[in-house]
Amino acid sequence: MESVGSPWLLAGFLVVIVSLLALDLGVFHKEDRPVAAREAMSWVVVWALLAMLFDAFVWWRFGGAKAVEFLTGWLIEQSLSVDNLFVFVLVFATFRIPPHLQHRVLFWGILTALFLRGGMILAGTALLQRFHWLIYGFGAFLLFTGAKMLFHKEEEHSPEHSLPFRVLRRVIPATPRLHGNHFFVREDGRRVATPLLLCLALVEISDVVFALDSVPAIFGVTLDPFIVFTSNIFAILGLRSLYFAIASLIGRFEYLKIGLSFVLVFIGAKMVLSRWVHIGSFTSLAVVAALLGGSVLFSFAKTRKIGEPGPGPSSGA
Repeated sequence: MESVGSPWLLAGFLVVIVSLLALDLGVFHKEDRPVAAREAMSWVVVWALLAMLFDAFVWWRFGGAKAVEFLTGWLIEQSLSVDNLFVFVLVFATFRIPPHLQHRVLFWGILTALFLRGGMILAGTALLQRFHWLIYGFGAFLLFTGAKMLFHKEEEHSPEHSLPFRVLRRVIPATPRLHGNHFFVREDGRRVATPLLLCLALVEISDVVFALDSVPAIFGVTLDPFIVFTSNIFAILGLRSLYFAIASLIGRFEYLKIGLSFVLVFIGAKMVLSRWVHIGSFTSLAVVAALLGGSVLFSFAKTRKIGEPGPGPSSGA
């Protein structure tokens, strides 16, 4: 499977992305402060527009089919990332991270995710190049994951009781007190981690766990590693702003998980049947957009009806 992106193009892409992140933290969010929902939503729009501009470049440079693959991959990854937002809420609550420090944790989390996702995509690409039959294994995994997501009963999660949290507390000497925006401090002559670092570690672990679903899902759309990587990166770049924009509305996405489960089942079936049935890029994009858009619309319609006040008491005699 040949990539449309040359090493120089990939290097240029990474330079631009790192520069944008440096501008974000060094200029726009230099001071630790809470991020208002309206400001966060404006950044969601900015990152989405940048993704669409890059998609336009892909269309101009490599053709419409590659542009549709990028857009579909970006849409899948962006939607699957919403589950990550629930984890962020729980992790920040567990460590009692105040709002003005949450942006810094998510910034470094996303910067690290650039390298973790890159490694996973390179490994997945290498495996598929050497053992193409693994595409059927990925497809079966997505079918199983989608079905499990659809029928699995939602349970209360407690990060402080999870195995990663217990291992972190044993392996990393830590203080229970926050020290501003520092990840490490010196206490009693030794260097210890603050709750901010433990929080960052759990954010990274959650990203790896969710990437086990999202990366194979994008391989079901395209096997081009350049398209897979760039669509992943643009999606997670907007994830941090998306968290601050909709953190208070997360409870309203009741049917999104159902939509995501059907997306995974569709992509999994497409991979399993790829030898016998060809589903074009435009068809994949239309199906994914319809499933995700429908689940979001149904979610907001239901929660709006629940939130509407009932009829007032009768004033008749």
